[in-house]
Amino acid sequence: MMRCPALLADRFNTLHYDSQRRLVVLLDRRRYPFAVEFVECRTVEDVARAVEEMVVQGGPPLAYAAGLGLALAAFQNSEQATAVQRSDLQVAAARLIATRPTADDLHHLIPQALQRGQGALASGISAGEAILTFVNAEIERGNQVSRACGEHAAQLLAEGDCILTHCFAGAALAWMLWTAKEQGKKIRLYPTETRPYLQGARLTVASAKEMGIPCTLIMDNMPAFMMSRGLLDKFICAADRITLDGHISNKIGTYQIALAAHQHQVPFYVLGYDGPDPRTATGADIPIEERNPEEIFFASGVDLQDQHSAKVRTAVEGVEGYYPAFDITPPELITGIVTDRGLFPPGEIKRYLEKE
Repeated sequence: MMRCPALLADRFNTLHYDSQRRLVVLLDRRRYPFAVEFVECRTVEDVARAVEEMVVQGGPPLAYAAGLGLALAAFQNSEQATAVQRSDLQVAAARLIATRPTADDLHHLIPQALQRGQGALASGISAGEAILTFVNAEIERGNQVSRACGEHAAQLLAEGDCILTHCFAGAALAWMLWTAKEQGKKIRLYPTETRPYLQGARLTVASAKEMGIPCTLIMDNMPAFMMSRGLLDKFICAADRITLDGHISNKIGTYQIALAAHQHQVPFYVLGYDGPDPRTATGADIPIEERNPEEIFFASGVDLQDQHSAKVRTAVEGVEGYYPAFDITPPELITGIVTDRGLFPPGEIKRYLEKE
């Protein structure tokens, strides 16, 4: 099988630590694909702001970026006394964890990376090297998980399927589409545009186009209508967190699409990557990030095809906004959760952890 061309990590070194210049380099996903621009982060605060301001998007990538930020902190403080290095690492880890509350990857990776760094300090070796080695290994593990998850998901697709997706489901979605294409299945993707950052209109559509997958962009308010007309065969998205009882959190709007899919008997599959969060029992335990409502007053913040344009406002001045970035879908609306270890009924997703 050829290597999937739509994976940003394959085409660009989308996030990495530059050891010569001692900084973290991140592809600016707010501007891609109209511009391929990189943000250089010279401090932990730079990395934290890049995560908060959506330079990095998607659960695993933002966790990797934060992990590289912790390595950066360790390298920058390597000349300090051991006790000072240990304290500085704890402060940096706390700042990075506080950036995004909902996606669980961040809240697993940073404590583990911190543990590696503290262990290295106790052994008299470089905390920065220990953290960087761990984060890079996690990136490679994530690549393998994504591919396995996508290949399992491709088995659920049938010839002629019209597939709805919401937001950008990441590398597993790309592997699912690519694998189905390699299997000779003719499918069509229907991404929602996904306001306010338009991940569907930019990232999902760009990936499909690059792979030669027929793709029709739709507005966020169209899925129920299209299902009522029999125009969609499956709804497939990712999840920022999966609970032990099968609830999922994903980009706001997923829940209402799931309700429509249930009403119209359209199967809803979740790309669950490496399974549930063992520390999150049910949907009530998922913290929902509420972002600055100013973000919904603008069309993606800037004109993405003009680097020098001012913000394009789409709402009148003086109005209030409300922007929870994620919602929660209960297991009874989900047909199945696809992982790197295969397909699980949502109510049985905790069995994933038993296979470790």
